[in-house]
Amino acid sequence: MGKGGMSQDGDGRGEGEENMAAGFLGLTTSRSNLSSSLLLKLRCADFIVKEPMVIGHECAGIIDEVGPQVKSLVPGDRVALEPGISCWRCQLCKEGRYNLCPEMKFFATPPVHGFSCQSDEVNRKIHLGQPELVEVVHPADLCFKLPDNVSLEEGAMCEPLSVGVHACRRADIGPESNVLVMGAGPIGLVTMLAARAFGAPRIVIVDVDDYRLSVAKDLGADEIVKVSTNIQDVAEEVVQIHKAMGARVDVSFDCAGFDKTMSTALSATSTGGKVCLVGMGHNEMTVPLTPAAAREVDVVGVFRYKNTWPICIEFLRSGKIDVKPLITHRFGFSQREVEEAFETSAHGGTAIKGDPMLERASSAGRVGEDVTIAMTVVGALEGDDRNMEWIRGRL
Repeated sequence: MGKGGMSQDGDGRGEGEENMAAGFLGLTTSRSNLSSSLLLKLRCADFIVKEPMVIGHECAGIIDEVGPQVKSLVPGDRVALEPGISCWRCQLCKEGRYNLCPEMKFFATPPVHGFSCQSDEVNRKIHLGQPELVEVVHPADLCFKLPDNVSLEEGAMCEPLSVGVHACRRADIGPESNVLVMGAGPIGLVTMLAARAFGAPRIVIVDVDDYRLSVAKDLGADEIVKVSTNIQDVAEEVVQIHKAMGARVDVSFDCAGFDKTMSTALSATSTGGKVCLVGMGHNEMTVPLTPAAAREVDVVGVFRYKNTWPICIEFLRSGKIDVKPLITHRFGFSQREVEEAFETSAHGGTAIKGDPMLERASSAGRVGEDVTIAMTVVGALEGDDRNMEWIRGRL
């Protein structure tokens, strides 16, 4: 398979098969974000979970084998993987906005399974509690070499960090941008870290949870503001936000995506500023858009990312961003631990990011412009009927 497509040459052989890039050796660690939108609501924007789905789109590993066309990677290289394969043929791809490609194949986004189960055939082979070798074919140009001082765990964190980096680029964050972040969850925190790395001089972060606010403060927020879930409190809380900022709110990032958070962001942002909608909590929202438009507050959409892995890796290498504090929990793949992971994510508490641990495995490797990821999944989170019933039973 080539870059997101199934292009065939004259003899019916996929040209990607000749240009396959590299093989990921099994991951000693990989990461899998337990997304509340997909796993609890079974929906994120227009992506709807209609059948059992394997999760996992944040991963890093070790190259096992490279194809003859690959010059940038060699066996033994540790790499982080960008999980979306676009078509590279549509107008959006040609314009460089490949994150918006309508043919995007993105790990763990319906109908595409997560990185640990990339075909129906493999999915059928996996049974909870039984180790299996799983291969993931992926383009070499979406595998990014990690420096010696960046761990595989940190490499996997390039995925959520990329969301924050892309948001900051969309908002043109710089040394003159005072930033408000709505939501101190994983994406809110990486957006805060990215904004600081881009030079934002002052950052205020808002949340309903004391623990997450304390984490935000420890990670470098200048001020924190605790708010309620009551939309009637918006006006009063905007006053608190302005007091905490002590200056203009040039850019607000809504990293939750609810009626109240977006209403607060639109109201708190200064005239002529920007509001970036990063979170997708509600599919539809009722917000005070007309008053914001009258003040020329621009609303900017943010969806995934593009061309972010190199800068994320450099931020990690240089120490400009430290994502290690965000990895708060680690879980195995037994049924018991899988359920514990979902419970931990759903209940919040001290959880920021969970890290499923995969055993190391060898790979036969494949050749071409694509990468083969091979790993032994111990008690894989298959997303079969048992797990789906378990999730729905806790909605």
